[in-house]
Amino acid sequence: MLPTLVLVGRPNVGKSTLFNRLTQSRAALVADYPGLTRDRHFGRGLGGDRPYLIVDTGGFEPKARSGIFYEMAKQTRQAIAESDAVIFLVDAREGLTLQDRAIGELLRRAGRPVVLAVNKSEGLAPERSTAEFHELALGEPLPISSAHGENVRDLVNLALAACAATANAPDAATDERVVRIRVAIVGRPNVGKSTLVNTLLGEERVIVFDQPGTTRDSISLDFDRGGRHYTLVDTAGVRKRGKIIDAIEKFSIIKTLQAIEDANVAVLLVDAQAEISEQDAHIAGYILEAGRALVVAVNKWDGLTASDRARVKRDVGRKLGFLDFAPLETISARDGKGIAGLLKSIDNAYAAATSRLPTPRLTRALAEAVSRQQPPRWGMSRPKLRYAHQGGMNPPVIVIHGTSLSQVPKTYVRYLEHFFLEAFQLRGTPLRIQFKTGKNPYADTAARRRTSRGNP
Repeated sequence: MLPTLVLVGRPNVGKSTLFNRLTQSRAALVADYPGLTRDRHFGRGLGGDRPYLIVDTGGFEPKARSGIFYEMAKQTRQAIAESDAVIFLVDAREGLTLQDRAIGELLRRAGRPVVLAVNKSEGLAPERSTAEFHELALGEPLPISSAHGENVRDLVNLALAACAATANAPDAATDERVVRIRVAIVGRPNVGKSTLVNTLLGEERVIVFDQPGTTRDSISLDFDRGGRHYTLVDTAGVRKRGKIIDAIEKFSIIKTLQAIEDANVAVLLVDAQAEISEQDAHIAGYILEAGRALVVAVNKWDGLTASDRARVKRDVGRKLGFLDFAPLETISARDGKGIAGLLKSIDNAYAAATSRLPTPRLTRALAEAVSRQQPPRWGMSRPKLRYAHQGGMNPPVIVIHGTSLSQVPKTYVRYLEHFFLEAFQLRGTPLRIQFKTGKNPYADTAARRRTSRGNP
């Protein structure tokens, strides 16, 4: 299996900056704000002599006994236990701190190979930047710069050299040929997104805390079940625009919208014990605009009476009626109820979004749709829809050829979308219609005749 390197250090020493450099991505949020990263990030490392996995962790405070920092420390300890080697980051500008000493002591007890990296060493003499960190007794400190890339490759190769030989074998689970369904779990804050992710994974992989806004970044996690391969994306909750006052929260919402764009299927999680709100509809609108396949999951269903359940279903139908193509699943993320049905709906939505629609069947379906209801006239003519073919997947795109198609009204486009969804049983995905109007082969001849007659 691929060796796993874990980045550990106190808050704001540059772990996420180094993670982004090693993965050649912008997957982790980076800002001059301590405690920004809370959950573990996994990525495939690209800067080294051989492939490896890299794990970013939250700012480590070993002595935390409660609250969000305690939950972050639990995640970091778990990452250390699962690692092949640890990269311990310290800050050359701030020097050795009591917290660095506490982390160093914990790492010595953990028994994992440790490489000590002195970050933010750019512009400093190596001897000066590393001198006091010898006190940690974790080997020779290596001066690096996460932001500028100085000595980063040397750092990775040192960590890889420290990994056990068993970490060198290729891992079938990391085979890039494996097709994974990318599923984004989205919704308002505190509706149970992280709880659902942990239940699906069967472990406390992301922090669950009774405080809205606990998740700040989009966390991608691979898991397999029933021979199917998935990548779950736990996202930050999206609040109303007027309530977003923190710059970090704005970046978190951008990451959530990016996760929707990158997903194959989005699961819109709503809270059955709270009112279905306008914000739920806004989030659904984002998903619809992105063209993602969609499953609506109503969480905390087990705590409702029969009358409350009927009311929630009415509210969903009334406020999210424009999602009539999406299946509705009722679940309890905490207790694991309804999870099998949710996964089945995700599979079906993905299959619908990636369906291949043969041109003959599409053209026959188009002819049937027109025979049932023709497009309305525009002036003296009526648009003519001649044939159709598929133009894309996820979402399915149907390209219709004909004449005067620019005059087809939006109401008729919606009719065609619903007709094709029903005809091909595409449950769980939106559908796009594109028109291509053929050029009139006699238009130039008619223009020449008018010119020869002296008409404009």
